Amino acid sequence: MSQSPTPRWKHDGVRVIPGDNLDANTPQTPGMNRAAAIDFARAGAQKLWAGTVSIHAGAKTGAHHHGPLESVIYVVRGKARMRWGDSLEFVAEAGPGDFIFVPPFAPHQEINASDDQTLECVLVRSDGQATVVNLDIAAVETPERVKWIDPVHRE
Repeated sequence: MSQSPTPRWKHDGVRVIPGDNLDANTPQTPGMNRAAAIDFARAGAQKLWAGTVSIHAGAKTGAHHHGPLESVIYVVRGKARMRWGDSLEFVAEAGPGDFIFVPPFAPHQEINASDDQTLECVLVRSDGQATVVNLDIAAVETPERVKWIDPVHRE
């Protein structure tokens, strides 16, 4: 009688990655620091990348996009100002507890809207590999403010 193989859950199951053990050797964009917690190389993730991003007080990133990936940013501490569009012509802000969705190929820029507090966020992308394409964009001087409207639960 043959035995079925024992699942290798000890090493192939749940992974807990300590917050002080993130990998900063990731594609970077000027003005921010990204660190990977979960990706293909570190955890075997096939369909997502997760980590942290911090932006120093008063700093902003260069314009960039993440190719075909979807991104979700969760603001932990600070005030995020996001600009997006072909000329970074749109702007919105997010604070602690807010989520930001960035669709595939969307040119965008993250800005720390605070002059005295680091912006700290958790970042999740829809692939196990990090993709960052830095862009050289001439930004409009005054972007149009956009407020999100829930398409499912309209007021």
